[in-house]
Amino acid sequence: MITVNNIGLRFGDRKLFENINVKFTPGNCYGLIGANGAGKSTFLKILAGEIEAQTGTVSISPNDRLAVLKQDHFEYEEVEVLQVVIMGHTRLYEIMQEKDAIYMKPDFTEEDGMRAAELEGEFAELNGWEAESEAAILLKGLGIGEELHNKKMGELSGAEKVKVLLAQALFGKPDILLLDEPTNHLDIKAIQWLEEFLINFENTVIVVSHDRHFLNKVCTHIADLDFSNIQIYVGNYDFWYESSQLAQKMAQEANKKKEEKIKELQTFIARFSANASKSKQATSRKKLLEKITLDDIKPSSRRYPYVAFTPEREIGNDLLTVSNLSKTVDGVKVLDNISFTLNKDDKVVLLGKNEIAKTALLQILSGEMEPDSGSYKWGVTTSQSYFPKDNTEFFEGVELNLIDWLRQYSPQDETESFLRGFLGRMLFSGEEALKKASVLSGGEKVRCMLSKMMLSGANVLLLDEPTNHLDLESITALNNGLINFKGSLIFTSHDHQFIETIANRIIELTPSGIVDKYMTYNEYLESEQLQNLIEEMYA
Repeated sequence: MITVNNIGLRFGDRKLFENINVKFTPGNCYGLIGANGAGKSTFLKILAGEIEAQTGTVSISPNDRLAVLKQDHFEYEEVEVLQVVIMGHTRLYEIMQEKDAIYMKPDFTEEDGMRAAELEGEFAELNGWEAESEAAILLKGLGIGEELHNKKMGELSGAEKVKVLLAQALFGKPDILLLDEPTNHLDIKAIQWLEEFLINFENTVIVVSHDRHFLNKVCTHIADLDFSNIQIYVGNYDFWYESSQLAQKMAQEANKKKEEKIKELQTFIARFSANASKSKQATSRKKLLEKITLDDIKPSSRRYPYVAFTPEREIGNDLLTVSNLSKTVDGVKVLDNISFTLNKDDKVVLLGKNEIAKTALLQILSGEMEPDSGSYKWGVTTSQSYFPKDNTEFFEGVELNLIDWLRQYSPQDETESFLRGFLGRMLFSGEEALKKASVLSGGEKVRCMLSKMMLSGANVLLLDEPTNHLDLESITALNNGLINFKGSLIFTSHDHQFIETIANRIIELTPSGIVDKYMTYNEYLESEQLQNLIEEMYA
């Protein structure tokens, strides 16, 4: 167990935490959520002992071992992969090193023998004889094959290093596990493996993630960092979000009878409990949900941007025809004779391992890049708006304030009050609207780009990783805005819930062409798993 007593921290005049008192208990997985800048990563560093709070204490139960997902991907460049994983259990690794040093001595003494015997006993208690096989199993589960286990970290790609550091944190069944954005740079299979690992993990987990599907799968509780404090809620992210919205509605309708509110709460809890899967996490969560009372649910201070794309004209049946598109980027052919037709009401997600290929296709369709061969044709009733993965050119060196920046992209000469109102709905209110475009954070730039797209009135949207840099509130708002969008869209994303709730068609770019299916993302993943099982059976 890890207990936080009266933790407080300020940076200059800014109060980050004040009198935080919480307990994180074994058997639970806590999703630590909060707006960008609320201090989620800083709080994890305080728990890990990497940052010292100005007031209060962090207490860990005696003999409990704490493990942290490291963020420095270049820390172990000269160390073999398998050894890096075992280093996650500091004491076990120290014993292994000391043992090896003793046995390497040319003048082995009786005292050395006694010390070696002590170390062997402790080594066995810590399950040291299984260390290499456990490390290898973790690596394999995350997609790091045996051929890489004895290579040095410096020989691995960035994504492979992330997986090794994650395996290091998971190694040796730590009592407390702190994970800051563990799904970043992981592929679908690795994320699914990690979800199952954490669902079956019996100790304490505290995780920060912007992946709502991941939080929904693994979390038994949500730790909400709000008003410089932390409130613990039972349930996963969706339950927290829905209950906070319900609490706000109840607060606004305070004149209604309490009995009616209690009935609404009971119906709400029953719906979430019924959706619980058969996993151990979900079963225990269901029991806890059933104990919730009206007073347990409180409104959140979260502010959600207003994202709504309203087409200026209705889209016709003739949208887009793509014929034999090919493109080579930096000497590598990324698109090879790509052909497809976009239909009315299609919401297409582009999938594929080659990120450059997906971006190149969107750049070609938006007119930002010319194909090497082939053609594409947009229908006469269509108008397109493009969200690029890299938006640097729209902001770098731009000294306009946000009102004037947005005015550039308004089809009509809108008044300042209109633009201020528009920006206000995107959380740039008051003085925020006068900020220079060149000094915005990554998330603020994305909100500006979305504002630009909303003003365009386009009926076809092309979006390349639009959730990058956004906090959970903005991701949720964008997600809902695209669900409700009455036009067509083509987009890329690594956010499971975002794809599942928006896309009705999958186009996967492969080296041999495209796989084009009208299905949901979950159906696509299930078909992939089935195909993999068949291949393994006949391998």
